[in-house]
Amino acid sequence: MEKVRLEEHNQKSFTEASFDKAILAFGSCECHGEHLPYGTDTFVAHALALEVAERLGNTFVVPPLWYGMSMHYRHKPMCISLSNSTLTLVIREVLESLLHWGIKKVLIINGHDGNIPCIEAGARDVKVANPEIGIAVLDAWWVTAGELLPKDTFEVWNGLGHGGEGETSIALAIVPHLVNLKNAKGMLPDMDNNVKLIWNFQELTEYGATGAPEKATEEKGRKMKEALVGYLVDFVQKMDSQGWRFSTK
Repeated sequence: MEKVRLEEHNQKSFTEASFDKAILAFGSCECHGEHLPYGTDTFVAHALALEVAERLGNTFVVPPLWYGMSMHYRHKPMCISLSNSTLTLVIREVLESLLHWGIKKVLIINGHDGNIPCIEAGARDVKVANPEIGIAVLDAWWVTAGELLPKDTFEVWNGLGHGGEGETSIALAIVPHLVNLKNAKGMLPDMDNNVKLIWNFQELTEYGATGAPEKATEEKGRKMKEALVGYLVDFVQKMDSQGWRFSTK
């Protein structure tokens, strides 16, 4: 099988592989309750990236970013956070590095909500300056998974929540040895569906998690992973056929 981790290649093997696509995985280092590891967001995004790359071919995965913009999760230990400006700059410069070496097709898989505006800003800056590059972003896999699976897959809040039913389930499918369901506790905040109230996480829960992590199962997580990987592989193949541009009629 073709090696897809960039960090495992050298000059000769990378050049001979004739890669034309890269996948970036962005995560965080922050509390996800007493039942999930601090690196959950990165573990998930990176695992999805690796499997997508293996199925696609001619695609490599850049070493993941283990830090995100997590200032709003700092009420529980242990959180390592970048600022919005720093993370935006990192994203922009990673994309510019790929472009410098002729990689003009990039998929970003994001694992953390606080990264979303930074990814949007950094990717938009690069796209405006370099119209030839194709950049696609899965910015909230936890929402997408709920849309792809049958509506009765999850028991509470369509699987949503920080360290909730969905995230705990996919962690059970990816890093089961780091999950301790005996310690799973979360709370359900009453949030408006249309107007966003800017929050710090301690306003939503007494714990390090929201949602219903106790409802998580490895089977749900496996279904989420399979659905997401399949969808992303199909998406990238479609983009390849369209030159990484919107189709027009």
